[in-house]
Amino acid sequence: MFLTNFKSIIIDNMGVYTLFISLLLLLISAKLFLSVKNEKKRWNKINDYMTDITKTIDSVRYGNLTKKINKLDIPDSEHLTESLNRMIETLHDREVMVSEYQNELAKQNKVLEAIINSLSDGLIITDKEGIILRTTDIIAEWFNISGKSLLGKHLSEFIDVVNKRPLSMWKDNEVILLNDKSSNFTASTVKLKLEEKNTRYIVILKNVTDQKELENLKEDFVATLTHDLKVPIIAETNMIELLLNENFGEISEKQQVALKNMQTSNRELLDLVQTVLETYKIGKLTLYKENVMLKSFIEEIIDEMRPIAKKTGNEIEFLLERDIRVFADKFQLTRVVKNLIQNAISYGIPNTPINITIGEIPGFVTIKVKDHGAGISKFDIDRIFNKYYSAAKKFRKIGTGLGLYLAFQIIKSHNGELSVESKEGEFTEFCIKIPV
Repeated sequence: MFLTNFKSIIIDNMGVYTLFISLLLLLISAKLFLSVKNEKKRWNKINDYMTDITKTIDSVRYGNLTKKINKLDIPDSEHLTESLNRMIETLHDREVMVSEYQNELAKQNKVLEAIINSLSDGLIITDKEGIILRTTDIIAEWFNISGKSLLGKHLSEFIDVVNKRPLSMWKDNEVILLNDKSSNFTASTVKLKLEEKNTRYIVILKNVTDQKELENLKEDFVATLTHDLKVPIIAETNMIELLLNENFGEISEKQQVALKNMQTSNRELLDLVQTVLETYKIGKLTLYKENVMLKSFIEEIIDEMRPIAKKTGNEIEFLLERDIRVFADKFQLTRVVKNLIQNAISYGIPNTPINITIGEIPGFVTIKVKDHGAGISKFDIDRIFNKYYSAAKKFRKIGTGLGLYLAFQIIKSHNGELSVESKEGEFTEFCIKIPV
């Protein structure tokens, strides 16, 4: 009985334990299920988040900088999302800035290209071998070929250099266009300073056809005009000489004075015409150099100029330590020294000496002409050797502004120098330097 009851009690308790365990397992299973389900949702969110990041990065990589990462309810993701979105915004701002810079550069490039193409000179960029890399529009027009067809070809296919100098040494070289041999062109080269190792040159091609024609017309005109002016002046001078020599009968003292004044005026007029002619010839001046002993050379000029100096009471003083030899064109050098003495007489103070000295400095022989007069202002001294510039009007004198210009060019053609030093109200000194 007791065993039966005990067994019955145990069986009843076992049912309760079984039920309890079953309930406990059910609860654990439910919790596990819910936990797994939540974890699955969490991983789904992370997966979606990573997918969004990947798509956004791909969009950015292909240039879409307006794409943003969506915010999700994932712990610790908010900071990453904001950082990535800020980075994308920064990239977008930079892209806008770069785009603006590119547009501005493109505009400036178009303006610069338009300016270059509007130049009358043609520009060609080549490598060191003369292969054409780029040209302006006018080059294609002159070569009578499309611009793209020029690229990669050698310059020698289109132009012929007269003196056959290397490309790097072209300086206003005369060149002939193979397709237009009747026109005149010059070419110069400038080496481009680039960081890259490859050497590049800019060839500047100038069409000087009109300039050449104008120079020829000018030379013909000046030569004809000078000839037509010189002939009657020389004829008049010869006639005055005959009258002064009384070849047509005796003349009175007053007539003699008048004729001598006419003779002086004619000589000055002839010198003026000759100066004009020489000025236009100066670019083609041919020198006939010889050894010149300066002592006798200067003394001959002084003897010729002394009567003119006496009219104003000026005495020409020649200061000589020793005789010096110089290799120069005697005729042209005479013209320069006479011009400087004439200026000293014209602009110096009457009754004051005109000093002429010769000397030597390293590499040069010097001839100096000094007067004591009004001097030259700082404004004028920088322009005194300019063509047609003359200070004569300030002193109510006649002057063409060609004398000193011509003198400067003659000394320059000797590879020498003509300089001036002056102090207003005191003196003016011109110095000729001729290489030894």
